[in-house]
Order: sequence, then structure tokens, then C-alpha cells
Amino acid sequence: MSQQLKQTVSTATVRQDRSDVQHVVTEVIEDIRRRGDEAVRHYSEKFDRWSPENFLLSDEDVEKIVATVPGEVLDDLREVQSNVRTFAQHQLASMRELEVETQPGVFLGQKHLPIAATGAYVPGGRYPLTASAHMTVVTAKVAGVERVTACTPPIRGEIPAATVAAMHLAGADQIFLLGGVQAVAAMAVGTETIGKVDLLAGPGNAYVAEAKRQLFGEVGIDLFAGPTEILVVADHAADPFVVAVDLLSQAEHGPDSPAVLITTSEQVAREAMAHIDRLLPDMPTRDMAGPAWRDHGQVHLVDDLDEAYRLADTFASEHVQVLTEEPRLALEKMRNYGALFLGEGTCVSYGDKCIGTNHVLPTRGAARYTGGLWVGKYLRTVTYQEVTDRAASARLGELCGRAARIELFEGHARSGDVRAAKYAGAPLPWAPEIYSAG
Repeated sequence: MSQQLKQTVSTATVRQDRSDVQHVVTEVIEDIRRRGDEAVRHYSEKFDRWSPENFLLSDEDVEKIVATVPGEVLDDLREVQSNVRTFAQHQLASMRELEVETQPGVFLGQKHLPIAATGAYVPGGRYPLTASAHMTVVTAKVAGVERVTACTPPIRGEIPAATVAAMHLAGADQIFLLGGVQAVAAMAVGTETIGKVDLLAGPGNAYVAEAKRQLFGEVGIDLFAGPTEILVVADHAADPFVVAVDLLSQAEHGPDSPAVLITTSEQVAREAMAHIDRLLPDMPTRDMAGPAWRDHGQVHLVDDLDEAYRLADTFASEHVQVLTEEPRLALEKMRNYGALFLGEGTCVSYGDKCIGTNHVLPTRGAARYTGGLWVGKYLRTVTYQEVTDRAASARLGELCGRAARIELFEGHARSGDVRAAKYAGAPLPWAPEIYSAG
């Protein structure tokens, strides 16, 4: 039986009216379709006060910018990207191409073909999210994507040097200092200077998310992203201070980021909440973490861990951190999550910043039906067929004819009939005077 020690505010209180966002995004996208680069520049000036001579950074520009980044920062970026690259390479190796002979002379196969061109959006805004470059560029390159176009906005009129360095080191083929809907739309529809891509990946604000939603279908996207989420499952052995720190680590993403604790220990729950109250006033990102915890924080007290895991599955949270005596039990007990972080030695922030798994994960319950961004997202698994045995083709032709006529698809049926007639001498009643199997 669950007891809720802290609840979210009413959904009616926190619900945002998306109509204004939708209208603005639609207008920007359609204008960029019509006017191309001219519209891109207009919206960059309007929203970011940014209008350089060229949004594309030349190789020389990139070299100069990267040279301004401290050596330790570059070393850290390289190490983190190495971790991401290594895991993506292992993922790629697990994806087996195959060809099987399902019956004599009938060969069926599958191949994995990389997407030709992808767009990586690396947000700026409140934080320079260099990690998004690792997740969207490195992973695409491991998959074999030929052209990765990366966009990031200026931050308060300045070039985000560390972000540019991250995109460059990750292997981006083109880097544009361009942000917001105008960047996403330009990559999706193509302009005079920005090549059209086939898939968009990367997080962003509500306007970027809405742009990806509207453009989905015209291009592929990684995920429909919502606010960052964390859910902690804790038992009596959990350290309440660690619980508090880890909940706040994700709450700082934004004022609407849910932070949920499910625990079997009332003591852990009460102490964790008390620690949060003490930590928040001095937290540099309290303007984000404070409202997130106040309005979207939840604490649930349950009887046992089985109930904890069942309740956690109903959230289908983006990040689930397991602070229990036997954390690996969650691998057996849980089904709905974007990523699991097992034990006190692990934390969600590792996944966000450095450990190597991809941090682009499903939110708003989408973990019930999808996983996060991974190397396979940049690949198209395609099939092929070949029938080399005439008798096998004749048998399939007869089967195809019967199966197609069940569905009243006469044209399909006739394709099968022709093989049955040509390879086995079957009658062809619908064309007796036109075609002779001989």
C-alpha cells in the first residue's frame, strides 16, 4: 500500500497552453520554406540577436575557437567522447546482418544501412550542453552517417567555444552557430546554404521540441522530448543525503522537471526531504531546481520493494536510480524506464555527462514503448529476397495467388500466377492467348 508524503501541484495549475508555441513554430517553419536563408537570418536576429556574416564556421574558424579552450577541457571532452564511442561501437557490433535459406533456393536477408545525413541540435540557452554533441554526433558517426550537420546557438551573443570544440572533436562535418526553431527548420527543409538532413536529433526548449514534432514525417527525429525526469527507488539502506543530492541533480534541468522518490523507509524519505530543504537555498541552480521540486516533486512510501518497482513502472520515468541493497534486482523486476542506474556507485549524472551510454532518453511515459537514442537509430534495417530455385518460385507463386485473392488483389495474384506458369507449367486462365509458358 502506497502513502504519498509529497505530492505534485494540481496539473491544472502547471499545465501550459501550447497554442502560442505551436503558432510561432508553424509560422517560422513555413517562412523558412518560402524564404530560405533570408528567413533564417531574420529569426536569428529576432530571437538570438545574432546575425554574423556567415552562420557556418569554416575550418579556420573552428581551429581558432578550439584553440581558446583550456587543454584540460579538451582532454575531458576527448575522454567522454571515447566512452560514448566505445559503447556505441559495442552496440553496433551487436547488430547482426544476416542471410538465411528458409527453404531450398529461397534466400532472405537483412542489412543495416546508415542514414545519409543527420542534424545534431546542441542547445545553449541556460547551459552550454556539450554532452549533447557527444550523444548526437559521435553516435551518428559510429553508425556510419556520411554528413552530420551540427547547430548550436550563441550564448548571450558569445560563441560557446567548448560546445564548438565538442562538436568538432565528435566529428561534425559542418558546424553552424545557429539556434532555436530556425536551426531545426533549416536543417529539416534545407536552404541555400544549409543542406537538408534526413533525421534530427538533440534536445531543446519547448519551441525546438514543437518544431521537431511538426517536422516529424518529413524527416525522422530521435524522440519527442519533454522535461528531464528522475525517479529514485530506495530502501532502508539508502543514504538520505545521496538521495537528496541525486534528486536535485536532475531537478536543476528546469522548473518543470519531475523528481520522484519511492522508498520502503519513512526515515529515508523524511531525512531526504529535510536535506533537500537545507540544500536548495545555497544551490546555484535553485531558480530551476526549487520550482521543480516544489511543483513536480513526489515522495511515495511503500510496503516493500516489489510494490516500489510496480509503482515505478507506472511512471515509466526517463531515469530510474536504484539505491537499494540489491540494485540489480531492478533488472528483473522493472520493465518501463529510459535508463537504469544501479547502486550508490552510479548516478544519473554519470549517464548525462560521462559514462558512455546515450543520454537522449524517452520522457512523459514514452519509455513504455520506446528506448532512447542509440547507434541503431542512425541505421535503417532493410531486407532483401532472392529465389533461385524455379520449383520454389512456382510453389510461392501458387501460394501468392491464393493469398492475394483472399484480399481481392488480383494484380498481386497474377504476379504469382506468372511464376507458377513459367516455372511449373500451371495454367494461366486470365491470359491463355497472350502468354505461353513454353
